[in-house]
Parts: sequence; structure tokens; C-alpha cells
Amino acid sequence: MARCIFRWEARTLLSLRPSSSQANVPFLWPFKRVFYGWGIVSVSMLVTFAHAPMYGPMLAIFVKPIGDDLGWSRTTIALAFTIGSFSGSMLSGLVGGLFDRYGGRGIIALSGMVVAGAMLGLAVMTDPWHFWALIGVGRGVAIAGINLGTSVMIAKWFIRMRGRAMAIGGSGVRIGQAALPFLAHAIIVTQGWRSAYVVLAVLTALLITIPALVYMRRKPEDLGLLPDGDDPNADPNDARMEGRRQLRLEEAWTLKEAIREPSLWLIVQVMAAGAFALTAVNLHLTASFQDRGISAVLAVTVTAIYTGVSAVSMIVWGFAIERIHARHLTMVVSLIYIVSMVVMLQADTFPVALAFVLMFGVATGGWTVLHNVLIADYFGRHSVGAIRGFTMPFMGIINPLGPLLAGWLRDTQGDYNMAFIIFIGVFVLMFVSMLLAVPPRRKVTPETA
Repeated sequence: MARCIFRWEARTLLSLRPSSSQANVPFLWPFKRVFYGWGIVSVSMLVTFAHAPMYGPMLAIFVKPIGDDLGWSRTTIALAFTIGSFSGSMLSGLVGGLFDRYGGRGIIALSGMVVAGAMLGLAVMTDPWHFWALIGVGRGVAIAGINLGTSVMIAKWFIRMRGRAMAIGGSGVRIGQAALPFLAHAIIVTQGWRSAYVVLAVLTALLITIPALVYMRRKPEDLGLLPDGDDPNADPNDARMEGRRQLRLEEAWTLKEAIREPSLWLIVQVMAAGAFALTAVNLHLTASFQDRGISAVLAVTVTAIYTGVSAVSMIVWGFAIERIHARHLTMVVSLIYIVSMVVMLQADTFPVALAFVLMFGVATGGWTVLHNVLIADYFGRHSVGAIRGFTMPFMGIINPLGPLLAGWLRDTQGDYNMAFIIFIGVFVLMFVSMLLAVPPRRKVTPETA
């Protein structure tokens, strides 16, 4: 079956006209001579920026204000994050295949409206169950509808430049996590946390729904283009093409074939372990610094530095992925995480906290790109949405427990130290699992010039 799909894709790609025409790109795309895949990347960057309020570093800004105002424990607040992560994983299993079939245009646009509505609800909530339901819906839709959707779309549009494209497109969420905390904190201090959610809701609706409807498209073949903007008719001896590889075809694994490979299940374990620890640290990061005596302003600043470093480092990791296999880079990321968590155990002053976020930010920048390209790099782009969607429910059983565990340990022991020690062990498990995840043997040799 895989050979048939590969041959079908090859014939389809080779029958298309050169990408330089770009006659079918949206008329509002102003850069007509630029490969439209970069339009997909640009929109992905914008919409992931706007959905950042549903991720840990942004929610961390609200943990203490909401807890102090409503008298809620850290466990109560973390439970909402856990519900959101779980619902996102389950929902991803339902919509993953839809991205392969229909693209992300409608799903991403609708998701933006749902996330904005959830934040408007947060602005008027009064009871814990309101918080659990609203974060459950908002974060769940952000994960399944926006984060998964944009990463699948980028994987469809790029093969040989997938690393840099995924890094640029995915950097939006990290830029949002770096910039939006200052906006949120300023509004919280002057107007209260409820007003902050109203402002973020408006930004989300405007920056996700409209761009997605106007610019998002399923795959290059739908517009008569090729992945990476390649031209199948280009003369390899043309001096203008010097240093540029021509059309690259990759293996096309089906979901049925992928689930038989041990490497897929090891990747699931890697991604579950990474998310288990990372989401917990993201959610509790700012509050943990404040608990150790670091002022609120410095705690927010350190959190913003962390996400800023993550965003910048993503670009470097993106280019590295195009030259070094994602498996090896994931092991490097795991080691950096281990060292940074050891530093975190001593982070009770601003300089030590800064050292931690610099290391943790570099590792998170790599992880943000790597976890989005692992499936595509191992099994190709043909069924990447279906395969990723299939894996998400399995990870959803484990992922959400990290933030809840950290919150419970803090409430019962008075600090996060035991949670951070556990996360060191989790990152060790991530390293070992990736070490064992040998890529499956290639059934078809891609054509690469």
C-alpha cells in the first residue's frame, strides 16, 4: 500500500506545473513571486501567537491573582490545566484525519472563535467548575484545532525545508508567551485579571479567525504547486539552481502501517514524557519563583525571558533539524532539560532563576520544533494528521497529570522541589526512549537531487 501511495504522489507531483506560476494563491497574498508555503508559515505564526493565552507560561501569570482573589488552591487551578490538556489530546484524535482530508482553514478559524469565547467566560467566572470547564474547552480546542492544525499544514507544504518552516511557524506561540505576559500583567495590576481576559479574548478572535479564513490552504498540490516551492522541470545543470536540491519525494506511510512500528510507540512515550513535565513547569513557573521570594515583576520578567529565548532558539533548531536527524536532536534536548531542572532546584535568586530559564528556554525551543516534526520525519506527510491524531489520546492519559501532580505536591509539601525531582527522572526516560526509537527501515528510496 505504501508503495502505491508513494508512486501516486510521485506521479501527481511530477504532473504539476512549476511553482513559479502560483496562479491559484489567494489574491490577498501580496508576495506573488514568493512560494505560498511561506504564507502558510506566516499565518501559522500569527495564529499560534494569538492562542498563547491557553498555554502554561501565560496561564502562570494568572495563577496567583486568581488564587488570591477567589481563594483557590494551586491544585484547584492546576486541575483546569489538566482537564484542558486531556480534552486537547482526545479532541486531536477526532480531528487529526480531518486536516489530511479537508485542511485547516475552517477548523482553525472556528477554533479561534471558541478560544476567544472561553476567555470571555473566564472574565466572569465565579466557581471552580466554571474555570475547569472554560479552560477545558479553550485549551483543548487550542491544542487540537490550532496547534495540531498549523503543524500539520506546515508539514504538508514542506519536506526538505520542513525544519526551518516549522520553527518559524511554531515560534508564534513562544513569541506570544514572551510578549503577552507583560500586557496581561499590566492590565492585571491596573484593572484586574478579569479585564485582562477580555482584552486577550478580543486579540484572539481578530488574529486567528480572519487570517485563517483568508490564507490557510490544505497542501501545495491543491494550488498547482510543489512542496518547498520546487520545480520538477528545472534543469539540474542550471547555474541558478546551484546549491539547491530539486524535488524530494518522501515515504508515504499509512496510519495502519505506522502503528505496527515500535518506533511510533516509543515516540508516543517520548512526547508524553516531555509534555508531562514541560506543561507542569510552564504552568507553575512564575508562581514557584514568587514562592521562593522573587518579586512578581521579576518572576514575570524571567518567564518572559524564558519564552523569548525559546522563540529565538527555535530558528537555530529548525535549521539543525534539516541536517541532523530529529532523533539525535531530541536526545540533546533531553539532556539540556535534565541539567536545567537540577539548576531549578536552586533557583531562589534572580541570577539562578535567569540561568535556569536560559537553559530551559533553549531546550524548549528545540522541543517545540521537534515534537511537531518527529512523526512527519519518521513516516512522511501523507497521513501525518491521522497518525498524530491517533497518538494524541494515548499521550492524553499521561500528559495532563504533570501540572496536577506539581500543584498537589506544592499544596501538601509547601514547595515544588519534589515535583522538579520527579521531572528530572521523566526527562531521563525521554532520553532513553528516544535512544531506542530507531527509525523504521525505508521501504522506498526517495528521489533526491
